[in-house]
Amino acid sequence: MFGPNTEIVLHLLDIEPMAQALKGIEMELMDCAFPLVKDVIVTTDVKAAFMNVDVALLVGAFPRQKGMERKDLLKKNAAIFKEHGKALNDYASRHVKIVVVGNPANTNCLIAMNCAPDLPRENFSALTRLDHNRALAQVAQKIRVPVKDVHNVIIWGNHSSTQYPDVNFGYVDNYPSPSVKSSIRGLINDEAWIQKDFVAAVQLRGAKVIEARKSSSAASAAFAVVCHMRDWLFGTPQNEIVSMAIVSDGSYGVPKDLIYSFPVTCSQGKWTIVQGFPVSEFSKKMMETTATELIEERSDAFSFLGFKV
Repeated sequence: MFGPNTEIVLHLLDIEPMAQALKGIEMELMDCAFPLVKDVIVTTDVKAAFMNVDVALLVGAFPRQKGMERKDLLKKNAAIFKEHGKALNDYASRHVKIVVVGNPANTNCLIAMNCAPDLPRENFSALTRLDHNRALAQVAQKIRVPVKDVHNVIIWGNHSSTQYPDVNFGYVDNYPSPSVKSSIRGLINDEAWIQKDFVAAVQLRGAKVIEARKSSSAASAAFAVVCHMRDWLFGTPQNEIVSMAIVSDGSYGVPKDLIYSFPVTCSQGKWTIVQGFPVSEFSKKMMETTATELIEERSDAFSFLGFKV
């Protein structure tokens, strides 16, 4: 995540009932003898966990359990991310970069951001890079090309089943011959697959993984976190667009202040929303649907916290 020469101090936070297991993780990390791990701090105290951190990976959230409605899940997580947001505000580095992974990631990020008024809003993000990577893989499999040659798919909106994976501006390198760039849409040439099969495959991929392995995505999610933060810190490759859920400034008609996934490029530790893509009627409808879900989530979460929308 930080390159081959950067030493790190890991701060690992968990709840009190997991304190013993956390010590076990500390021992395993020590036993790995990683040359770049300078120190490991394990704690159940948020002050110790967030003190002076430069990067915060908020991977933990209350999981959805049998019989729980979406509002129940939001209520549980609102309290967690209110505490984490306040701790970031009070103890973290002023240039801390935050990615929220625990679901519902976009709205959990929104809660944390609104509970950290002293930190820049652009310091907060939610993970849609996993969805982005899933979309790349689906396209590569469909066209039968290496995934490294697929570029500039976009994930719009919420990290949920309403997200909109968009191939309209993506391309494939070195196909059908070396040094040739071809549009994804042109190569696939199948509107039904693009609008239905592909969209559904990316939207429901997380559920399919759970169905298969009886647990949420692990390695793929961890790799996506690494990709997300590495690009944010060190910059995206030239002409490469990635997807990040960040605070909306109103671009593409998305309501301001939602945590919404946009196409971005990164440079010198800052992200920039890529502007100027034409939006078709189909895309507009999909983008509005996922925005509506985020507005509803925000309304529910803020009501639990006593915030005004």
